[in-house]
Amino acid sequence: MGVLEILEIIIKLFIAGSIVNVWVFNKDDVSRWRGGNADTLEDEFGLYGLSKTTMYIVGTIKVLLAALLIMSILLPIVEWPAAIGMGIMMLGAIYMHISVGDDFIKSAPAGLFLILCFVIIAIPSPADIVDVLL
Repeated sequence: MGVLEILEIIIKLFIAGSIVNVWVFNKDDVSRWRGGNADTLEDEFGLYGLSKTTMYIVGTIKVLLAALLIMSILLPIVEWPAAIGMGIMMLGAIYMHISVGDDFIKSAPAGLFLILCFVIIAIPSPADIVDVLL
């Protein structure tokens, strides 16, 4: 296993762990990253004009994508769909922060995760290399 493969695994675990931490363990906790002056995820989605149902849908999608990122360590075929899907979710998060006039810093985690999703896609996996050779 090369350095790039190890780096990619670390990135996938970092993104997935962060998403699960926010959406499962800390959804009701105060965070400096929340939009506006929201204290919880529900408050934040309310600030964006989104329903509690939408919050649950978004959270479910993000946690499922996080699980796919972890699965992609052993099942490379799900890597791109997971990274692209998570990247799209991060674009949505950045958009929502901008839409309420948040300072740039509140979008920083989503921006970092978006960049890391691009990195995941850019790092060639062994499966990609085999496909090119065939």
